[in-house]
Amino acid sequence: MNTEILGIIVMFAITFVIGIFLGKYIADVYGYKKTFLDKVFQPVENLIYEISGINQNKQMTWKQNMFAMLTINLVWFIIGFFILMNQSWLPLNPDGNPNMSSDLAFNTAISFLVNCNLQHYSGETGLSYLSQLYLMFLQFVSAATGMAAMALLFKAFKDKTTTELGNFYDFFTRSVIRILIPISIVVAFILSANGSPMTFEGKDHITTLEGQKVEVSRGPAAAFIAIKHVGTNGGGFFGANSAHPLENPNYLTNMTEMIVQMIIPFALVFALGFYLKKKKLSWTIFTVMTIGFLALTIPNIINETNGNPLITQMGTDPHLGAMEGKEIRFGSASSAYWSIATTVISTGSVNAMHDSTMPLSGMNELLAMMINCFYGGCGVGILNYFIFIILAVFISGLMVGRTPEFLGKKIEAKEMKIAMIVALFHPFLILVGTALTAYLPEFGTKTLNNPGFHGFSEMLYEFTSSSANNGSGFEGLGDNTPWWNISTGIILLLSRFIPIIGPVAIAGLLAQKKYIPESAGTLKTDTATFGFMTLAVILLIAALSFFPALTLGPIAEQLQYFSK
Repeated sequence: MNTEILGIIVMFAITFVIGIFLGKYIADVYGYKKTFLDKVFQPVENLIYEISGINQNKQMTWKQNMFAMLTINLVWFIIGFFILMNQSWLPLNPDGNPNMSSDLAFNTAISFLVNCNLQHYSGETGLSYLSQLYLMFLQFVSAATGMAAMALLFKAFKDKTTTELGNFYDFFTRSVIRILIPISIVVAFILSANGSPMTFEGKDHITTLEGQKVEVSRGPAAAFIAIKHVGTNGGGFFGANSAHPLENPNYLTNMTEMIVQMIIPFALVFALGFYLKKKKLSWTIFTVMTIGFLALTIPNIINETNGNPLITQMGTDPHLGAMEGKEIRFGSASSAYWSIATTVISTGSVNAMHDSTMPLSGMNELLAMMINCFYGGCGVGILNYFIFIILAVFISGLMVGRTPEFLGKKIEAKEMKIAMIVALFHPFLILVGTALTAYLPEFGTKTLNNPGFHGFSEMLYEFTSSSANNGSGFEGLGDNTPWWNISTGIILLLSRFIPIIGPVAIAGLLAQKKYIPESAGTLKTDTATFGFMTLAVILLIAALSFFPALTLGPIAEQLQYFSK
């Protein structure tokens, strides 16, 4: 077990170090500074702009940028919806997988479009290779959409007073070409070298040691798996996701996938400091996020390594921990670490089944998604945290009798209204969706494989995962039904774009205001005190919003364990 803990420390340390250097590089990319790879990437970008007719030098307002984002995402959704509903007769379908139903195609296309990758199908049997490749394309562009939106936020605070926030298309293209593709190529090479398939041939036919003939699915998996983690997407090429031996063959690939799904969220926090020349602010934000992350991770590691007392009573070895639903090649501690990392940063990939974790571990996985701003996904983690900064600035200003300001701009009623709408919209979607499903048994309880408190947790988890753009699931749920596909699809759309548009709108409004130089009366936002205040606001909103629902699910289930 000591080696498992050591492996976790090493993974976090490597992620942290890479994150700092990658953050500097990303700040240079968005700041249009020279980088060592310009000679490689600039011709590619120029060719893209020439073919598309996009003027990358045209400056846009925040409204124009958001319109561009929504328009191009609509186009990608229509294409994806068509491919998924017609994949049976389209090319690259050697295994003859059938078309998706309209409601499942609706859910799947939206899910990959919004960086969630909530999968109500089993990867290797539900999709053709063409569909897998298009979803892989969506994994690139969905991550780049969040990163481009975050770059607009950076730009708003770099210029003292402006209405021009840069060009969404340019930030988007730079995110794909200069950041996502290079890292994904390296990761795909590591995975392929360790056994992940990268082929367009159909199923392989093998004979086992027992003499049984088995068909093994394969395909262009290594490239798909790479961007699913680099872009904090999480969709599994295979149904078992990263618990599948071809998707995550050994401990080296497990470490690789764990590190790369966290490096861009880490890096973007540091990029903020490098870009705005406010490194102390980025360290304050990173510290708050890390405290929140560890507060969820450490209990999960303890819970899972201590094991399930009910199973231990049956005579199993308690030293391995709670191994139900976990892979022996990774162990309980590493799987527990992954379970929080993947829910904190909205990747949603799994190397063990969350449905089998201890009840309080499941609660922490839910809390990670409910809070949804400790590191977060590519770009949107900073956007979500920015909302809580605005709320903390306003509350702190009222408490100490100072005008609420952030980076030289006054926070007024309009910004506060937008921030509150965005902050409360997340719990609204989760709780209303869960309540409606629980109230309508033909849609909700009849699709559960587990009764009682755990069944309620399964429903709560599905809507939480959808609203947090996460994509992981408790998977004791029969979720491929019109109700689940349509209801979560609508939540996926709303929970993706409103939390992007809201922060960018606030940034655009603040950018137009007169810059106020820092003085002795300015409330400093890069101090430990303000960091603690922001953390308190985050936890207060989460506790008031979600504690009753958590009490009905994982907390009640944990109490049930002690009663036996």
